[in-house]
Amino acid sequence: MILRKSLLASAVITATLGLTACGGSSSNDSDETPTTPTVTNSAPTAISLSTSAVTEDVVGAVVGTLSATDDDETGMVFTLADDEQYFEINDSNELTLKSALALNAEQVETLDVTVTATDAGELSFTQTLSVSVTDIEAQDGVNVYEFASTVDTSNSAVSYTGQVARHALSAQIKAYIGLLDVDYIESNGLTGDSVKAQLMAYWSDYEAVKDNSFLFVDGSTTLQQSFAEISSSGKSLTGKVAGNDASKMEEEWLTEGTFEGWSDFGTQAKTPEGLIFHYFDLLAANVGAIASGTQSEDINGNDITAAYITTSGLDLNQLIQKHTLGALMFSQGTDDYLDEGLEEDNTDAAAAGTNYSTLEHQYDEGFGYFGAARHYLEFSDDAIADGSANADVDGDGKIDLASEYNWGNSVNAAKRDNGATVATDFSSAAMTAFIAGRKIINDAAPSALTDEQKTQLLAQRDIAVANWENAIAATVVHYINDTLADIDTVQGTEASAEDFTNLAKHFSEMKGFALNFQFNPFSPFYSDDNAGKFAELHTLLGEAPQLTDAYKAQLVEARDLMQQVYGFDAQNVENW
Repeated sequence: MILRKSLLASAVITATLGLTACGGSSSNDSDETPTTPTVTNSAPTAISLSTSAVTEDVVGAVVGTLSATDDDETGMVFTLADDEQYFEINDSNELTLKSALALNAEQVETLDVTVTATDAGELSFTQTLSVSVTDIEAQDGVNVYEFASTVDTSNSAVSYTGQVARHALSAQIKAYIGLLDVDYIESNGLTGDSVKAQLMAYWSDYEAVKDNSFLFVDGSTTLQQSFAEISSSGKSLTGKVAGNDASKMEEEWLTEGTFEGWSDFGTQAKTPEGLIFHYFDLLAANVGAIASGTQSEDINGNDITAAYITTSGLDLNQLIQKHTLGALMFSQGTDDYLDEGLEEDNTDAAAAGTNYSTLEHQYDEGFGYFGAARHYLEFSDDAIADGSANADVDGDGKIDLASEYNWGNSVNAAKRDNGATVATDFSSAAMTAFIAGRKIINDAAPSALTDEQKTQLLAQRDIAVANWENAIAATVVHYINDTLADIDTVQGTEASAEDFTNLAKHFSEMKGFALNFQFNPFSPFYSDDNAGKFAELHTLLGEAPQLTDAYKAQLVEARDLMQQVYGFDAQNVENW
Protein backbone atom coordinates (compact mmCIF):
# COMPACT_ATOMS: atom_id res chain seq x y z
CA MET A 1 0.00 0.00 0.00
CA ILE A 2 1.31 3.46 -0.91
CA LEU A 3 0.94 6.15 1.76
CA ARG A 4 1.40 9.85 1.26
CA LYS A 5 4.44 11.14 3.15
CA SER A 6 2.36 13.43 5.36
CA LEU A 7 0.07 10.59 6.45
CA LEU A 8 3.00 8.27 7.15
CA ALA A 9 4.73 10.85 9.31
CA SER A 10 1.54 11.51 11.29
CA ALA A 11 1.05 7.80 11.86
CA VAL A 12 4.58 7.39 13.23
CA ILE A 13 4.23 10.35 15.58
CA THR A 14 0.88 9.15 16.88
CA ALA A 15 2.22 5.66 17.52
CA THR A 16 5.25 7.02 19.39
CA LEU A 17 3.17 9.31 21.58
CA GLY A 18 0.80 6.50 22.30
CA LEU A 19 3.60 4.30 23.65
CA THR A 20 4.80 7.06 25.96
CA ALA A 21 1.34 7.71 27.37
CA CYS A 22 0.84 4.03 28.22
CA GLY A 23 3.72 4.05 30.78
CA GLY A 24 5.95 1.05 31.50
CA SER A 25 9.09 2.92 30.52
CA SER A 26 12.12 3.36 32.77
CA SER A 27 13.07 6.65 34.39
CA ASN A 28 15.93 6.85 31.90
CA ASP A 29 13.49 6.63 29.03
CA SER A 30 11.70 9.78 30.17
CA ASP A 31 14.81 11.81 29.47
CA GLU A 32 15.01 10.71 25.81
CA THR A 33 13.37 12.75 23.00
CA PRO A 34 11.32 10.60 20.57
CA THR A 35 12.55 10.79 16.99
CA THR A 36 10.59 10.57 13.74
CA PRO A 37 12.01 8.18 11.16
CA THR A 38 13.29 9.87 8.01
CA VAL A 39 11.00 9.27 5.00
CA THR A 40 12.93 8.75 1.76
CA ASN A 41 11.36 10.20 -1.41
CA SER A 42 11.12 7.87 -4.38
CA ALA A 43 10.75 8.80 -8.04
CA PRO A 44 7.45 8.14 -9.82
CA THR A 45 7.29 4.63 -11.30
CA ALA A 46 4.52 4.76 -13.91
CA ILE A 47 2.54 7.30 -15.96
CA SER A 48 -0.96 6.66 -17.25
CA LEU A 49 -3.80 8.34 -19.15
CA SER A 50 -7.43 8.19 -18.12
CA THR A 51 -8.24 7.72 -21.82
CA SER A 52 -5.71 6.82 -24.48
CA ALA A 53 -7.80 7.56 -27.58
CA VAL A 54 -8.59 10.84 -29.32
CA THR A 55 -11.49 11.45 -31.67
CA GLU A 56 -10.53 12.51 -35.20
CA ASP A 57 -11.49 15.88 -36.68
CA VAL A 58 -11.69 17.68 -33.30
CA VAL A 59 -9.36 20.67 -33.10
CA GLY A 60 -7.45 20.79 -29.82
CA ALA A 61 -9.18 17.62 -28.60
CA VAL A 62 -8.62 16.38 -25.05
CA VAL A 63 -7.07 12.91 -24.96
CA GLY A 64 -7.22 12.21 -21.22
CA THR A 65 -5.98 13.14 -17.76
CA LEU A 66 -2.40 12.25 -16.82
CA SER A 67 -1.51 10.58 -13.53
CA ALA A 68 1.57 8.93 -12.06
CA THR A 69 2.29 6.28 -9.44
CA ASP A 70 4.36 7.85 -6.67
CA ASP A 71 4.79 7.86 -2.88
CA ASP A 72 3.49 11.43 -2.93
CA GLU A 73 1.01 12.32 -5.63
CA THR A 74 0.77 15.99 -4.65
CA GLY A 75 2.77 18.55 -6.58
CA MET A 76 3.21 16.28 -9.60
CA VAL A 77 4.25 18.14 -12.77
CA PHE A 78 3.92 16.62 -16.25
CA THR A 79 5.96 17.85 -19.20
CA LEU A 80 6.56 16.91 -22.82
CA ALA A 81 9.68 17.02 -24.92
CA ASP A 82 10.52 20.43 -26.38
CA ASP A 83 10.15 19.08 -29.91
CA GLU A 84 6.73 17.48 -29.36
CA GLN A 85 4.70 18.12 -32.53
CA TYR A 86 1.15 17.06 -31.74
CA PHE A 87 0.35 17.32 -28.05
CA GLU A 88 0.42 19.73 -25.12
CA ILE A 89 -0.62 19.61 -21.46
CA ASN A 90 -3.12 22.05 -19.95
CA ASP A 91 -3.39 23.36 -16.38
CA SER A 92 -5.63 20.43 -15.41
CA ASN A 93 -2.94 17.89 -16.36
CA GLU A 94 -4.93 16.87 -19.40
CA LEU A 95 -3.06 15.74 -22.48
CA THR A 96 -4.59 17.56 -25.45
CA LEU A 97 -3.88 18.12 -29.10
CA LYS A 98 -2.22 21.43 -29.84
CA SER A 99 -4.78 24.19 -30.18
CA ALA A 100 -4.63 24.38 -33.99
CA LEU A 101 -4.52 20.63 -34.66
CA ALA A 102 -7.05 17.93 -35.41
CA LEU A 103 -6.13 14.39 -36.37
CA ASN A 104 -7.42 12.38 -39.31
CA ALA A 105 -7.89 8.64 -38.78
CA GLU A 106 -7.34 8.14 -42.49
CA GLN A 107 -3.91 9.74 -42.11
CA VAL A 108 -2.69 8.25 -38.82
CA GLU A 109 -4.00 5.45 -36.57
CA THR A 110 -1.74 5.88 -33.52
CA LEU A 111 0.75 8.41 -32.19
CA ASP A 112 3.37 8.03 -29.48
CA VAL A 113 3.96 10.80 -26.96
CA THR A 114 6.79 10.90 -24.40
CA VAL A 115 5.74 12.28 -21.00
CA THR A 116 7.90 13.11 -17.99
CA ALA A 117 6.42 13.16 -14.47
CA THR A 118 8.34 15.14 -11.85
CA ASP A 119 7.29 14.93 -8.20
CA ALA A 120 7.53 17.55 -5.46
CA GLY A 121 10.97 16.29 -4.57
CA GLU A 122 12.09 16.92 -8.15
CA LEU A 123 12.56 13.25 -8.94
CA SER A 124 11.44 12.33 -12.47
CA PHE A 125 10.26 9.41 -14.51
CA THR A 126 9.77 9.37 -18.30
CA GLN A 127 7.44 7.07 -20.22
CA THR A 128 6.21 6.83 -23.81
CA LEU A 129 2.43 6.52 -24.16
CA SER A 130 0.48 5.48 -27.23
CA VAL A 131 -2.61 7.43 -28.32
CA SER A 132 -5.01 5.93 -30.85
CA VAL A 133 -7.13 8.00 -33.24
CA THR A 134 -10.83 7.13 -33.30
CA ASP A 135 -12.50 7.14 -36.72
CA ILE A 136 -15.86 8.91 -36.68
CA GLU A 137 -18.62 7.35 -38.73
CA ALA A 138 -19.91 9.85 -41.27
CA GLN A 139 -23.23 10.82 -39.68
CA ASP A 140 -25.20 13.89 -38.60
CA GLY A 141 -22.78 16.29 -40.26
CA VAL A 142 -20.04 15.35 -37.77
CA ASN A 143 -17.23 15.12 -40.28
CA VAL A 144 -19.02 15.52 -43.61
CA TYR A 145 -20.34 18.80 -45.02
CA GLU A 146 -23.91 17.61 -45.46
CA PHE A 147 -27.07 18.87 -43.74
CA ALA A 148 -30.72 18.01 -44.25
CA SER A 149 -33.20 20.71 -45.13
CA THR A 150 -35.51 21.88 -42.35
CA VAL A 151 -38.20 22.38 -44.99
CA ASP A 152 -37.99 18.85 -46.41
CA THR A 153 -35.69 16.53 -44.47
CA SER A 154 -35.47 14.16 -47.42
CA ASN A 155 -33.50 16.83 -49.30
CA SER A 156 -30.14 18.48 -48.67
CA ALA A 157 -29.94 22.07 -47.48
CA VAL A 158 -26.45 22.46 -48.99
CA SER A 159 -25.99 24.18 -52.35
CA TYR A 160 -23.01 26.00 -53.89
CA THR A 161 -22.92 24.94 -57.54
CA GLY A 162 -22.12 28.48 -58.70
CA GLN A 163 -18.86 28.40 -56.78
CA VAL A 164 -17.97 25.00 -58.25
CA ALA A 165 -18.69 26.31 -61.76
CA ARG A 166 -16.24 29.18 -61.20
CA HIS A 167 -13.60 26.81 -59.87
CA ALA A 168 -14.11 24.74 -63.01
CA LEU A 169 -13.83 27.79 -65.28
CA SER A 170 -10.55 28.79 -63.61
CA ALA A 171 -9.26 25.23 -63.99
CA GLN A 172 -10.31 25.27 -67.65
CA ILE A 173 -8.36 28.49 -68.29
CA LYS A 174 -5.29 26.96 -66.68
CA ALA A 175 -5.60 23.77 -68.72
CA TYR A 176 -6.10 25.73 -71.95
CA ILE A 177 -3.10 27.98 -71.36
CA GLY A 178 -1.03 24.91 -70.50
CA LEU A 179 -1.54 23.66 -74.06
CA LEU A 180 -0.01 26.77 -75.63
CA ASP A 181 3.44 25.61 -76.69
CA VAL A 182 5.04 26.06 -80.10
CA ASP A 183 3.72 22.79 -81.53
CA TYR A 184 0.14 23.34 -80.38
CA ILE A 185 0.03 26.93 -81.58
CA GLU A 186 1.41 26.08 -85.02
CA SER A 187 -0.58 22.89 -85.56
CA ASN A 188 -3.86 24.60 -84.63
CA GLY A 189 -3.19 27.83 -86.51
CA LEU A 190 -3.65 29.95 -83.42
CA THR A 191 -3.02 33.67 -83.28
CA GLY A 192 -2.72 36.10 -80.43
CA ASP A 193 -6.22 37.41 -81.17
CA SER A 194 -7.81 33.95 -81.26
CA VAL A 195 -6.22 32.96 -77.95
CA LYS A 196 -7.27 36.23 -76.30
CA ALA A 197 -10.84 35.71 -77.55
CA GLN A 198 -10.97 32.19 -76.10
CA LEU A 199 -9.62 33.37 -72.76
CA MET A 200 -12.14 36.20 -72.59
CA ALA A 201 -14.96 33.77 -73.37
CA TYR A 202 -13.96 31.54 -70.45
CA TRP A 203 -13.57 34.60 -68.26
CA SER A 204 -16.72 36.54 -69.03
CA ASP A 205 -19.09 34.80 -71.49
CA TYR A 206 -20.61 31.82 -69.69
CA GLU A 207 -23.31 31.33 -72.29
CA ALA A 208 -20.65 30.88 -74.98
CA VAL A 209 -18.69 28.21 -73.11
CA LYS A 210 -21.16 26.50 -70.80
CA ASP A 211 -21.60 23.53 -73.15
CA ASN A 212 -17.88 23.06 -73.72
CA SER A 213 -16.27 19.80 -72.65
CA PHE A 214 -13.67 19.89 -69.90
CA LEU A 215 -9.94 20.23 -70.54
CA PHE A 216 -8.88 19.95 -66.90
CA VAL A 217 -10.36 16.51 -66.18
CA ASP A 218 -11.44 13.42 -68.09
CA GLY A 219 -15.17 14.03 -68.52
CA SER A 220 -15.85 10.30 -68.83
CA THR A 221 -15.07 9.95 -65.11
CA THR A 222 -17.28 12.82 -63.92
CA LEU A 223 -21.01 13.11 -63.32
CA GLN A 224 -21.06 16.43 -65.17
CA GLN A 225 -19.91 16.54 -68.79
CA SER A 226 -20.03 20.33 -69.26
CA PHE A 227 -20.15 23.56 -67.27
CA ALA A 228 -23.90 23.81 -67.84
CA GLU A 229 -24.35 20.52 -66.01
CA ILE A 230 -22.63 22.04 -62.98
CA SER A 231 -24.64 25.26 -63.08
CA SER A 232 -27.04 26.17 -65.84
CA SER A 233 -26.37 29.90 -66.33
CA GLY A 234 -24.85 33.17 -65.23
CA LYS A 235 -21.63 31.93 -63.62
CA SER A 236 -18.95 34.02 -65.31
CA LEU A 237 -15.74 34.90 -63.51
CA THR A 238 -15.84 38.58 -64.37
CA GLY A 239 -18.95 39.24 -62.29
CA LYS A 240 -17.37 38.06 -59.04
CA VAL A 241 -13.78 39.32 -59.18
CA ALA A 242 -13.00 41.89 -56.46
CA GLY A 243 -14.40 45.29 -57.45
CA ASN A 244 -16.98 44.00 -59.90
CA ASP A 245 -19.32 42.70 -57.18
CA ALA A 246 -19.54 45.66 -54.83
CA SER A 247 -22.47 44.50 -52.69
CA LYS A 248 -20.50 43.46 -49.62
CA MET A 249 -16.87 44.40 -50.29
CA GLU A 250 -14.71 46.19 -47.71
CA GLU A 251 -12.38 47.97 -50.16
CA GLU A 252 -12.85 50.21 -53.20
CA TRP A 253 -11.03 47.89 -55.58
CA LEU A 254 -11.91 49.93 -58.68
CA THR A 255 -10.15 52.98 -57.25
CA GLU A 256 -6.55 53.15 -58.40
CA GLY A 257 -4.13 52.59 -55.54
CA THR A 258 -6.40 50.28 -53.54
CA PHE A 259 -5.03 47.12 -55.13
CA GLU A 260 -1.40 46.63 -54.06
CA GLY A 261 1.47 44.36 -55.01
CA TRP A 262 1.81 44.97 -58.76
CA SER A 263 2.69 48.13 -60.70
CA ASP A 264 2.83 47.24 -64.43
CA PHE A 265 -0.68 46.85 -65.89
CA GLY A 266 0.23 47.72 -69.46
CA THR A 267 -2.80 49.40 -71.01
CA GLN A 268 -5.26 47.90 -68.51
CA ALA A 269 -6.89 49.48 -65.45
CA LYS A 270 -4.94 49.13 -62.23
CA THR A 271 -7.54 46.89 -60.63
CA PRO A 272 -7.66 43.20 -59.70
CA GLU A 273 -9.36 42.34 -62.99
CA GLY A 274 -7.14 44.74 -64.90
CA LEU A 275 -4.15 42.62 -63.86
CA ILE A 276 -5.81 39.48 -65.27
CA PHE A 277 -6.39 41.28 -68.56
CA HIS A 278 -2.77 42.49 -68.60
CA TYR A 279 -1.60 38.89 -68.22
CA PHE A 280 -3.94 37.90 -71.07
CA ASP A 281 -2.35 40.64 -73.21
CA LEU A 282 1.18 39.40 -72.47
CA LEU A 283 0.16 35.84 -73.29
CA ALA A 284 -1.53 36.85 -76.54
CA ALA A 285 1.59 38.79 -77.58
CA ASN A 286 3.75 35.71 -76.98
CA VAL A 287 1.36 33.52 -78.98
CA GLY A 288 1.45 36.06 -81.80
CA ALA A 289 5.24 36.04 -81.82
CA ILE A 290 5.37 32.25 -81.98
CA ALA A 291 2.75 32.19 -84.74
CA SER A 292 4.90 34.59 -86.76
CA GLY A 293 7.95 32.36 -86.37
CA THR A 294 9.74 34.30 -83.64
CA GLN A 295 11.39 32.13 -80.98
CA SER A 296 12.26 33.65 -77.59
CA GLU A 297 15.24 32.61 -75.51
CA ASP A 298 15.79 32.48 -71.76
CA ILE A 299 18.71 34.08 -69.95
CA ASN A 300 20.97 31.13 -70.80
CA GLY A 301 20.13 31.13 -74.51
CA ASN A 302 17.70 28.16 -74.37
CA ASP A 303 14.56 28.29 -76.51
CA ILE A 304 11.36 29.14 -74.63
CA THR A 305 8.78 26.82 -76.18
CA ALA A 306 5.75 27.72 -74.03
CA ALA A 307 3.87 30.94 -74.75
CA TYR A 308 3.04 31.44 -71.07
CA ILE A 309 6.74 31.71 -70.06
CA THR A 310 8.15 35.21 -70.54
CA THR A 311 11.78 36.18 -71.08
CA SER A 312 11.69 38.04 -67.74
CA GLY A 313 10.93 34.81 -65.89
CA LEU A 314 7.16 34.95 -65.43
CA ASP A 315 4.79 32.01 -65.79
CA LEU A 316 1.59 33.74 -66.91
CA ASN A 317 -0.47 30.60 -66.40
CA GLN A 318 0.45 30.39 -62.73
CA LEU A 319 0.01 34.13 -62.19
CA ILE A 320 -3.47 34.07 -63.74
CA GLN A 321 -4.66 31.07 -61.75
CA LYS A 322 -3.21 32.12 -58.38
CA HIS A 323 -4.42 35.69 -58.72
CA THR A 324 -7.91 34.37 -59.56
CA LEU A 325 -7.83 32.21 -56.41
CA GLY A 326 -7.27 35.40 -54.43
CA ALA A 327 -9.12 38.17 -56.25
CA LEU A 328 -12.18 35.99 -56.81
CA MET A 329 -12.35 32.85 -54.63
CA PHE A 330 -10.67 34.16 -51.47
CA SER A 331 -12.25 37.60 -51.84
CA GLN A 332 -15.78 36.29 -52.35
CA GLY A 333 -15.44 33.66 -49.65
CA THR A 334 -14.05 35.86 -46.88
CA ASP A 335 -15.05 39.42 -47.77
CA ASP A 336 -18.58 38.66 -48.97
CA TYR A 337 -20.21 35.42 -47.88
CA LEU A 338 -18.40 34.82 -44.59
CA ASP A 339 -18.44 38.46 -43.52
CA GLU A 340 -21.61 40.49 -44.18
CA GLY A 341 -23.24 37.39 -45.63
CA LEU A 342 -23.54 35.99 -42.11
CA GLU A 343 -26.02 38.76 -41.25
CA GLU A 344 -28.64 37.23 -43.57
CA ASP A 345 -32.02 35.67 -42.65
CA ASN A 346 -32.12 32.11 -41.30
CA THR A 347 -35.93 31.85 -41.22
CA ASP A 348 -36.92 32.24 -44.87
CA ALA A 349 -36.33 28.82 -46.46
CA ALA A 350 -39.98 27.94 -47.09
CA ALA A 351 -40.91 31.50 -48.07
CA ALA A 352 -38.11 31.59 -50.63
CA GLY A 353 -39.24 28.31 -52.13
CA THR A 354 -35.89 26.64 -51.48
CA ASN A 355 -34.56 23.90 -49.21
CA TYR A 356 -32.26 26.37 -47.44
CA SER A 357 -32.43 29.75 -45.75
CA THR A 358 -30.57 32.76 -47.10
CA LEU A 359 -28.07 32.43 -44.25
CA GLU A 360 -27.50 28.74 -44.94
CA HIS A 361 -26.89 29.48 -48.60
CA GLN A 362 -24.53 32.39 -47.91
CA TYR A 363 -22.43 30.19 -45.63
CA ASP A 364 -22.42 27.34 -48.18
CA GLU A 365 -21.23 29.70 -50.90
CA GLY A 366 -18.38 30.90 -48.70
CA PHE A 367 -17.41 27.29 -48.04
CA GLY A 368 -17.70 26.52 -51.76
CA TYR A 369 -14.90 28.93 -52.54
CA PHE A 370 -12.57 27.08 -50.13
CA GLY A 371 -13.05 24.23 -52.58
CA ALA A 372 -13.16 21.13 -50.36
CA ALA A 373 -15.17 18.05 -51.27
CA ARG A 374 -17.87 17.28 -48.73
CA HIS A 375 -16.05 14.14 -47.54
CA TYR A 376 -12.71 15.99 -47.32
CA LEU A 377 -12.02 14.75 -43.79
CA GLU A 378 -12.47 11.13 -44.85
CA PHE A 379 -9.26 11.28 -46.89
CA SER A 380 -5.62 11.67 -45.93
CA ASP A 381 -3.55 14.71 -46.81
CA ASP A 382 -1.64 12.45 -49.20
CA ALA A 383 -4.81 11.54 -51.09
CA ILE A 384 -6.02 15.14 -51.26
CA ALA A 385 -2.62 16.36 -52.42
CA ASP A 386 -2.18 13.77 -55.17
CA GLY A 387 -5.79 13.91 -56.40
CA SER A 388 -6.84 10.41 -55.41
CA ALA A 389 -9.34 11.94 -52.94
CA ASN A 390 -11.32 13.10 -55.99
CA ALA A 391 -13.32 9.91 -55.66
CA ASP A 392 -16.72 8.37 -56.24
CA VAL A 393 -17.79 8.48 -52.60
CA ASP A 394 -21.48 7.76 -53.16
CA GLY A 395 -20.79 4.79 -55.43
CA ASP A 396 -22.78 5.96 -58.44
CA GLY A 397 -19.85 5.32 -60.78
CA LYS A 398 -19.00 8.98 -61.39
CA ILE A 399 -17.14 11.76 -59.57
CA ASP A 400 -19.54 14.61 -58.78
CA LEU A 401 -17.63 17.84 -59.40
CA ALA A 402 -20.07 19.65 -57.11
CA SER A 403 -19.44 17.49 -54.03
CA GLU A 404 -16.69 14.88 -54.58
CA TYR A 405 -13.90 16.98 -56.09
CA ASN A 406 -11.28 19.12 -54.30
CA TRP A 407 -10.46 22.51 -55.79
CA GLY A 408 -7.93 25.29 -55.26
CA ASN A 409 -6.82 26.15 -51.77
CA SER A 410 -8.33 23.06 -50.14
CA VAL A 411 -5.68 21.06 -52.01
CA ASN A 412 -2.85 23.43 -51.09
CA ALA A 413 -3.81 23.16 -47.41
CA ALA A 414 -3.25 19.40 -47.54
CA LYS A 415 0.03 19.84 -49.41
CA ARG A 416 1.42 22.20 -46.79
CA ASP A 417 0.34 19.95 -43.91
CA ASN A 418 2.03 17.10 -45.75
CA GLY A 419 5.27 19.05 -46.10
CA ALA A 420 5.48 20.42 -42.56
CA THR A 421 8.49 19.44 -40.46
CA VAL A 422 6.64 20.42 -37.27
CA ALA A 423 3.04 19.24 -37.58
CA THR A 424 0.39 21.62 -38.90
CA ASP A 425 -3.23 20.84 -39.68
CA PHE A 426 -4.57 23.68 -41.80
CA SER A 427 -6.72 21.26 -43.80
CA SER A 428 -8.57 19.55 -40.95
CA ALA A 429 -8.77 22.68 -38.81
CA ALA A 430 -10.39 24.68 -41.62
CA MET A 431 -12.79 21.92 -42.65
CA THR A 432 -13.76 21.01 -39.08
CA ALA A 433 -14.60 24.65 -38.37
CA PHE A 434 -16.57 25.00 -41.62
CA ILE A 435 -18.67 21.97 -40.64
CA ALA A 436 -19.13 23.14 -37.05
CA GLY A 437 -20.29 26.58 -38.20
CA ARG A 438 -22.73 25.11 -40.70
CA LYS A 439 -24.14 22.82 -38.01
CA ILE A 440 -24.83 25.82 -35.76
CA ILE A 441 -26.88 27.41 -38.55
CA ASN A 442 -28.67 24.17 -39.38
CA ASP A 443 -29.51 23.46 -35.74
CA ALA A 444 -31.04 26.93 -35.36
CA ALA A 445 -33.11 26.83 -38.59
CA PRO A 446 -35.88 27.70 -39.20
CA SER A 447 -35.35 30.18 -36.36
CA ALA A 448 -32.96 33.09 -36.19
CA LEU A 449 -29.67 32.52 -34.40
CA THR A 450 -29.52 33.53 -30.76
CA ASP A 451 -26.76 35.90 -29.67
CA GLU A 452 -24.87 32.92 -28.25
CA GLN A 453 -25.22 30.94 -31.48
CA LYS A 454 -24.07 33.93 -33.51
CA THR A 455 -20.98 34.27 -31.31
CA GLN A 456 -20.24 30.57 -31.75
CA LEU A 457 -20.75 30.84 -35.51
CA LEU A 458 -18.33 33.74 -35.84
CA ALA A 459 -15.75 31.88 -33.76
CA GLN A 460 -15.91 28.91 -36.15
CA ARG A 461 -15.77 31.29 -39.13
CA ASP A 462 -12.62 32.85 -37.72
CA ILE A 463 -10.95 29.44 -37.32
CA ALA A 464 -11.88 28.38 -40.86
CA VAL A 465 -10.73 31.62 -42.49
CA ALA A 466 -7.50 31.80 -40.45
CA ASN A 467 -6.50 28.28 -41.48
CA TRP A 468 -7.49 28.97 -45.09
CA GLU A 469 -5.14 31.96 -45.09
CA ASN A 470 -2.44 30.08 -43.15
CA ALA A 471 -2.39 27.49 -45.93
CA ILE A 472 -1.94 30.24 -48.53
CA ALA A 473 0.79 31.87 -46.47
CA ALA A 474 2.60 28.56 -46.00
CA THR A 475 2.40 28.06 -49.76
CA VAL A 476 4.06 31.44 -50.33
CA VAL A 477 6.87 30.36 -48.00
CA HIS A 478 7.13 27.05 -49.88
CA TYR A 479 7.61 28.84 -53.19
CA ILE A 480 10.07 31.34 -51.71
CA ASN A 481 12.20 28.32 -50.84
CA ASP A 482 11.76 26.83 -54.31
CA THR A 483 12.64 30.13 -55.97
CA LEU A 484 15.81 30.46 -53.90
CA ALA A 485 16.92 27.00 -55.02
CA ASP A 486 15.97 27.71 -58.65
CA ILE A 487 18.06 30.87 -58.77
CA ASP A 488 21.15 28.87 -57.82
CA THR A 489 20.35 26.30 -60.50
CA VAL A 490 19.69 28.82 -63.28
CA GLN A 491 22.91 30.61 -62.41
CA GLY A 492 24.77 27.34 -63.04
CA THR A 493 26.85 26.81 -66.14
CA GLU A 494 24.70 23.92 -67.41
CA ALA A 495 21.25 25.31 -66.69
CA SER A 496 18.57 23.92 -69.00
CA ALA A 497 15.37 25.37 -70.45
CA GLU A 498 13.48 23.31 -67.86
CA ASP A 499 15.44 24.98 -65.07
CA PHE A 500 14.37 28.43 -66.27
CA THR A 501 10.77 27.23 -66.64
CA ASN A 502 10.83 25.97 -63.05
CA LEU A 503 12.14 29.32 -61.83
CA ALA A 504 9.36 31.15 -63.67
CA LYS A 505 6.74 28.74 -62.36
CA HIS A 506 7.82 28.89 -58.73
CA PHE A 507 8.30 32.66 -58.70
CA SER A 508 4.87 33.17 -60.23
CA GLU A 509 3.15 30.85 -57.78
CA MET A 510 4.90 32.68 -54.92
CA LYS A 511 3.92 36.10 -56.23
CA GLY A 512 0.40 35.16 -57.30
CA PHE A 513 -0.47 33.62 -53.94
CA ALA A 514 1.15 36.53 -52.08
CA LEU A 515 -1.29 38.95 -53.75
CA ASN A 516 -4.17 37.05 -52.10
CA PHE A 517 -3.90 38.33 -48.53
CA GLN A 518 -5.27 41.81 -49.23
CA PHE A 519 -8.63 40.31 -50.25
CA ASN A 520 -9.35 38.86 -46.79
CA PRO A 521 -10.61 41.53 -44.35
CA PHE A 522 -9.59 39.23 -41.45
CA SER A 523 -5.98 38.89 -42.64
CA PRO A 524 -3.27 39.54 -40.04
CA PHE A 525 -1.79 41.96 -42.56
CA TYR A 526 -4.70 44.29 -41.69
CA SER A 527 -3.78 44.40 -37.99
CA ASP A 528 -2.23 47.57 -36.57
CA ASP A 529 0.90 45.63 -35.63
CA ASN A 530 1.48 44.71 -39.28
CA ALA A 531 0.68 48.05 -40.88
CA GLY A 532 2.70 48.52 -44.06
CA LYS A 533 4.05 44.97 -44.09
CA PHE A 534 1.96 43.80 -47.06
CA ALA A 535 3.53 46.51 -49.25
CA GLU A 536 6.94 45.66 -47.76
CA LEU A 537 6.46 41.98 -48.64
CA HIS A 538 5.77 42.79 -52.27
CA THR A 539 8.67 45.21 -52.51
CA LEU A 540 10.89 42.34 -51.40
CA LEU A 541 9.34 39.81 -53.79
CA GLY A 542 9.38 42.17 -56.77
CA GLU A 543 7.58 41.55 -60.08
CA ALA A 544 10.07 39.17 -61.69
CA PRO A 545 12.88 36.96 -60.38
CA GLN A 546 16.37 38.42 -60.28
CA LEU A 547 19.53 36.30 -60.54
CA THR A 548 21.48 38.19 -57.89
CA ASP A 549 22.62 37.58 -54.35
CA ALA A 550 20.90 40.80 -53.33
CA TYR A 551 17.56 39.46 -54.54
CA LYS A 552 18.13 36.16 -52.74
CA ALA A 553 18.67 38.16 -49.56
CA GLN A 554 15.36 39.94 -50.21
CA LEU A 555 13.58 36.60 -50.49
CA VAL A 556 15.03 35.45 -47.18
CA GLU A 557 13.86 38.72 -45.63
CA ALA A 558 10.41 38.16 -47.13
CA ARG A 559 10.36 34.67 -45.67
CA ASP A 560 11.28 36.04 -42.25
CA LEU A 561 8.48 38.59 -42.57
CA MET A 562 5.99 35.81 -43.29
CA GLN A 563 7.17 33.91 -40.23
CA GLN A 564 6.67 36.98 -38.07
CA VAL A 565 3.20 37.80 -39.40
CA TYR A 566 1.84 34.24 -39.19
CA GLY A 567 3.83 32.86 -36.27
CA PHE A 568 5.02 29.84 -38.26
CA ASP A 569 7.52 27.43 -36.73
CA ALA A 570 11.07 28.25 -37.84
CA GLN A 571 11.72 24.69 -39.01
CA ASN A 572 8.65 24.76 -41.24
CA VAL A 573 9.59 28.14 -42.69
CA GLU A 574 13.00 26.83 -43.62
CA ASN A 575 11.84 23.45 -44.95
CA TRP A 576 8.41 23.93 -46.54
